[in-house]
Amino acid sequence: MGGSDRPRRWPACALAVLFLGYAAGKAVFAWQGRLGFPGGPAVPDAVRDGYFMDAATAQWLAAATGVLAACVAIATITEPGRRAPRSLMLLVLAGMLLAVAAGAAIMIVDGFIGIGVGWQWHHGVLGIAVVGLLVAMIRSYAEATKHVVG
Repeated sequence: MGGSDRPRRWPACALAVLFLGYAAGKAVFAWQGRLGFPGGPAVPDAVRDGYFMDAATAQWLAAATGVLAACVAIATITEPGRRAPRSLMLLVLAGMLLAVAAGAAIMIVDGFIGIGVGWQWHHGVLGIAVVGLLVAMIRSYAEATKHVVG
């Protein structure tokens, strides 16, 4: 673990699996026309009906972002992804971190303190783990590409 100059690939692989799981869960709910996520708090029909867009459309878009995020995670550890301009990739990764951290923050705060959404403590732990994995992936990518011009 310590002293190795070799970048870690496992955070990106773990995140790709998690993002694909997220996409699959969102696809299931899109198919059912529901908001939320399997295993998460139930979203009342009144909230769904008052949502700013059709629930199925919102969930299909969320599923697409999950697939896209998995592709970006894999790109950080593959040769085609490493050929992308480093500054652009770091910008994309920073955007991912902001988006994921925002969602995770709601899960963490609601899971441990309670703000009324319905996330439980184990969802908060998952939120912390996902943010930690994402930071590890970004750090690994940055280290692996620091000598690459781009």
